[in-house]
Amino acid sequence: MKTEYLCELCGYVSPKWYGKCPQCGEWNSFVERQEEKPEKDGSAAKRTRRNTAAVTEEPRSRRIKDISFIEKERISTGIGEFDRVLGGGLVEGSVVLLSGEPGIGKSTLLLQICRTIGRGSKILYVTGEESSAQIRLRCKRLSVDNDNVFILSENDIDAVITEINTLAPEIVIIDSIQTMYDESYPSSQGSITQVRQCALRLINKAKDDGVSMLLVGHVNKEGAIAGPKVLEHMVDAVLYFEGDKQHAYRIVRGEKNRYGSTNEIGVFEMGDEGLTEIEKPSELLLSQRPKGVPGNCPVCVIEGSRPIIAEIQCLTSQTVYPTPRRMSAGIDYNRTALLLAVLEKRLGLKFSAQDVYVNVAAGMRLVEPACDAACALSMISTYKNLPIPEDLIVFGEIGLAGECRAVANTGQRVNESARLGFTRIALPHRSVSGLKNPPKGVEIIPIRSVFDLYKLIEQ
Repeated sequence: MKTEYLCELCGYVSPKWYGKCPQCGEWNSFVERQEEKPEKDGSAAKRTRRNTAAVTEEPRSRRIKDISFIEKERISTGIGEFDRVLGGGLVEGSVVLLSGEPGIGKSTLLLQICRTIGRGSKILYVTGEESSAQIRLRCKRLSVDNDNVFILSENDIDAVITEINTLAPEIVIIDSIQTMYDESYPSSQGSITQVRQCALRLINKAKDDGVSMLLVGHVNKEGAIAGPKVLEHMVDAVLYFEGDKQHAYRIVRGEKNRYGSTNEIGVFEMGDEGLTEIEKPSELLLSQRPKGVPGNCPVCVIEGSRPIIAEIQCLTSQTVYPTPRRMSAGIDYNRTALLLAVLEKRLGLKFSAQDVYVNVAAGMRLVEPACDAACALSMISTYKNLPIPEDLIVFGEIGLAGECRAVANTGQRVNESARLGFTRIALPHRSVSGLKNPPKGVEIIPIRSVFDLYKLIEQ
């Protein structure tokens, strides 16, 4: 038997050990194993018979139109924002991975789901981190007191599978997958091997019995899900619970969903009695917007099918460092650096002598290029110390030449902005031609470049 080394994260095989995987870049992910070689068969007659048999057998594949299926109803979690991210609710036999920072509210959300689904479906809540008494205390605070909710404090995956077979629940919650272990493998809890094998057994159980499963996943210091990357490929949906623990607002964002869109988000507010849905986040995000202060600009972004108005804040100050500071929260750092370079080159604004701080209010994270124009206008406003008009909202993508490029879903953005009282809407000039039936009493301002943005606050 020949010895080889396998990367537990990506499956890369090497004849020698590496500290860092050449394929995925992970450190200390190689494990030793014995290479299994297929048995040699020197008989030409046997090979001929085997090949002949393979040709004469009936094919196992079927035409796509001959495959029958039954479209099953989704199980509503009773929490509209969570159902939105899932695509309408839980699918029978699906496996959902929910990940987030410690203390962000993952267990709280799942127990609130137990409160609503437990009225009509049997739920097994498996905890590997807390005792049953600890879960009971949290359930009392969240008013979870259904006869269909069962708590199991267990780490052994064999015992968990046995309990699923005995209880036959419709929904199983595992909190968390990193605490489960399989005695068949000698590695410790939370290792790549244990996480992968335990998840595989639970996924197979879900597919065989039609049980919907919710797995809680820990994150590492980089913010990625702890364990093998293949874990995200194995499950049907991957959801991230985002937000700052110092803020009350939380966002559930879909990164993968085989049964729905990955662009949807759910917005919640953490309170004394758990998480509360925020069905109209735009109104809440703008409720504390300061008036008459330079550097604050509203923007309308699209999250899935929902337009949301957020607030971008910027502050500049004379630097005292040899290299000026650049900090951003809620928006990509490289994108802010690009916008600063465009404004300095095209408009001649000397940001190279300024410390620049960019923030998205309420802990929101914006990734859409449509927020470029609002971010650039907030930078111009704070640099010139001129406030942005309160009735003005801006969106559009900024290119390196300083041009303002068109964005999608212009009609939705304009209607949402008008609903919240904005009477002047600045958007890319190419998007104006495709705008049909703009709201009455709203002035549409076409933007061609950053020079037009500059004129908005000079007026």
